[in-house]
Amino acid sequence: MKDLLNALECDQVIIFVSEDARAKELDVLLTECNFPLICIHSSMTREERILKYNFFKDFNTRILVSTDLYRGEIGIERARTVINYDFPSHSYQFFHRVGHTGNFGTKIVAIYLVSNEREQEDLDMVQSRFEVNIQGLSDVKDISSYMAT
Repeated sequence: MKDLLNALECDQVIIFVSEDARAKELDVLLTECNFPLICIHSSMTREERILKYNFFKDFNTRILVSTDLYRGEIGIERARTVINYDFPSHSYQFFHRVGHTGNFGTKIVAIYLVSNEREQEDLDMVQSRFEVNIQGLSDVKDISSYMAT
């Protein structure tokens, strides 16, 4: 994760995890590596989550680590990269998570970290179900065209 975040040339990144404990663990790990981030999860009060969300949305930090708290579009215009650190529990969340970023018509980079055979099967199923082709990161020809300039 550290290497990936260092390599990405983008304004803001949203990293989705599956559970509160995973969010807290990743928050500690990335903070220890001096990454500027905000972490939001359901163990926080609603007010605390809103404050942190607004802090990120106002571009006061580069990285947001979050569980799937927001069901609607949260509209973070500068966040054009979504990293799915953990696979979503439901297939609709594959695309719902990407909906949190950018403006209508902007290019978005969605990165899914596949760590086992079951996750690869889930990714294959989503590609088949939604008739999309999710390329491997090494297959993307010009990733810079997706990044903010």
